[in-house]
Amino acid sequence: MEIKEKLNRAIKEALSKLSFSVPLVELEHPQDPSHGDYATNVALVLAQKIGKDPMEVAQDIKNTLEYEQLNELIAKIDIVRPGFINFWLSKDEFSRQLTEAIKMGEGYGKSDDGKGKTIVAEYSSPNIAKRFGIGHLRSTIIGHALYNLYKFLGYEVISENHLGDWGTQFGAIISEIKKSKIKNQNDISKLKNVTLGELEEMYVRFNREAHNKPELWDEARAWFKKLEDGDREAREIWKACVKVSIAEFERIYALLDVSFDNMHGESFYEDKMSEVIEDAKKKKLAVEDEGAFIMRVPNIKVPLILLKSDGATTYETRDLAAIKWRMREWQPEKILYEVGAEQDLHFRLVFAAAELLGYARLTHFVHIKHGLYRFAEGKMSTRAGRTVNLEDILQEAVVRAEKILEQSKTLSAKLSKKEKSTISHAVGIGAVKYFDLLHHPGSEIVFSWEKMFLLTGNSAPYLQYTHARARSVLRKSSLTLAGPAPLHPTPTSSLDAAGARVGAPRVSPASHLAAEELSLLRTFYKFPEVVQEAASQYTPNLLCNFLYDLASKYNLMYNNLPILEPEEAISEKREEIRNLRLALTAVTANILKTGLNLLGIQTPERM
Repeated sequence: MEIKEKLNRAIKEALSKLSFSVPLVELEHPQDPSHGDYATNVALVLAQKIGKDPMEVAQDIKNTLEYEQLNELIAKIDIVRPGFINFWLSKDEFSRQLTEAIKMGEGYGKSDDGKGKTIVAEYSSPNIAKRFGIGHLRSTIIGHALYNLYKFLGYEVISENHLGDWGTQFGAIISEIKKSKIKNQNDISKLKNVTLGELEEMYVRFNREAHNKPELWDEARAWFKKLEDGDREAREIWKACVKVSIAEFERIYALLDVSFDNMHGESFYEDKMSEVIEDAKKKKLAVEDEGAFIMRVPNIKVPLILLKSDGATTYETRDLAAIKWRMREWQPEKILYEVGAEQDLHFRLVFAAAELLGYARLTHFVHIKHGLYRFAEGKMSTRAGRTVNLEDILQEAVVRAEKILEQSKTLSAKLSKKEKSTISHAVGIGAVKYFDLLHHPGSEIVFSWEKMFLLTGNSAPYLQYTHARARSVLRKSSLTLAGPAPLHPTPTSSLDAAGARVGAPRVSPASHLAAEELSLLRTFYKFPEVVQEAASQYTPNLLCNFLYDLASKYNLMYNNLPILEPEEAISEKREEIRNLRLALTAVTANILKTGLNLLGIQTPERM
């Protein structure tokens, strides 16, 4: 049982003994460490409810808690105005957590909380016939980070890349292709050589022309209706566009180190949409309106269109078909949709309609609404031809990482060409990913190379360098990292009291800890909590902030305290102090590696 859970249970037991109605007990980590390791406002909440002085209620809770079995967990409990209760963890608990972290290695923080539960995570979901712009980055890497977090917590997670390969935009592309050099059915084979960039240019060109000639959209809708009806020419053109697009997407995903369990396009649900229409009719939820079939959902004025007046399906119909299929196929606890905030109305309609149709409850759905990358003059738009190609960004990031690596002439001289390439890729791609993930998913981002490659601030290169620094310290020591337990003694390592070889050096904190050592010990135990919170709140940026805090504290110890050769005057304590600092180094390295890997970022051993 984790610390927070133990403390929460003890507080609830104390409240029960005091005959207080047990509210939700919230425990937080005070921003100021002088206020303890945990704090709760439960006394303030109760005092307002029963009309008593908060300090008096807090004192009653404290007095009762002191009789609980918290001696090994808590060193001190204080109450402070206006009624907060602050808790300090004991050195014994820090020692236990350090030992556990050493034992678990890179598995520290892992849990089986999600055992037996399935989560479907839909993310990336690019549109066919359009290149990846930087705007596609957010959904791809936020979704992938959440996928990793939930797997780490024991859930069965199924990743879904819901490709936009159906809809009126394909009518627009087919229409434009028909007007281009490829003019008839016999020339469709030439599409095999068309590039994704050329297809995107066609889409942009169509939109520009349609801006002045709105009637062009009638032509696009007509071509999409032909596509849905199985027109041979429309299908052949569509298939060629899909093939070209997926090949390009796979190449970009390889650059990003992202993969998927499934890649179902909207077209996958082509033969499943009729079920949705029939379900809506049977339940008398679909009504005809000017030739179209629509559904009205509570509290939303805009109707959900199931079928257009020309009989064509909609984005909403396809999403409803996907929900029905996923619930039947996998019975997920939740379906996560990592999609831009501009799709908020769409998903509110779809989720409400899915509940009315009996496919799932609203609690099954989560729309993680990411904000946009922006130019100085406004947001990006494929239709307007105003995008930044993602591949260009990724390649430039790797080039910048190479330049940083070359600045360390000593290290660069020791590395092979292949090693340099591997490290540059990890640092460059990691910098782009971390810069995005550092922001709350709902925030907008102004692109900045400078912030992306900070070497002394909250950036991936800084965290990767700190990890590599910690690994270097461990390599220089008489201890090596291997297997699940990170610290393994050499023949000269310490023995236990009985003379038997210990599994790892003695790491019990010394009777007097340096402030830098204690600061790390007061940080490690929070990692499992942060992982849980980042997953449950769908906010990987919480993990970014924790890792930066941890790296900063480790670098403070590294700069202020000798690790391999402690200078403490009492010689008999040197080995104990050295082993403690090496243990702190090993746990820091492991947590940084685990945390960055959860974010989808590689951790080079040397930098």
